[in-house]
Amino acid sequence: MSGRGLDFFALGLLIVISITLVYAIIYIHDIPYGIAKKRNHPHQDAIHTAGWVSLFLMHALWPFLWIWASAYRPDRGWGMMNSEERREIKEALVGDKEKKLARELAEVKSRLATLEKRMNSKQKKEV
Repeated sequence: MSGRGLDFFALGLLIVISITLVYAIIYIHDIPYGIAKKRNHPHQDAIHTAGWVSLFLMHALWPFLWIWASAYRPDRGWGMMNSEERREIKEALVGDKEKKLARELAEVKSRLATLEKRMNSKQKKEV
């Protein structure tokens, strides 16, 4: 009977360590979700769900979730460009779109002018 107190102490210690370990594993698996939330990641819900799925898949997905969450940054998105380079590319693309729209507008105007000429010539023939 003298060792009974130590048995209960060991059982209590085992329970406390087990509970702490479970909470630590859950906390570690939420790290990618925390990164995604901090960076305002567009897929943060998917990362959170995949973190829970990873718990049941022997942690196989967890490194990929970390990479997925870390790959997105609010200032540069998915790419590795800084905001200055991104702005220059966006301005160039907008310039190309404007040129294309200007060409299409000129083409539509020329078509309209030919249609108006045809209509005027038909009206003159009828009169």
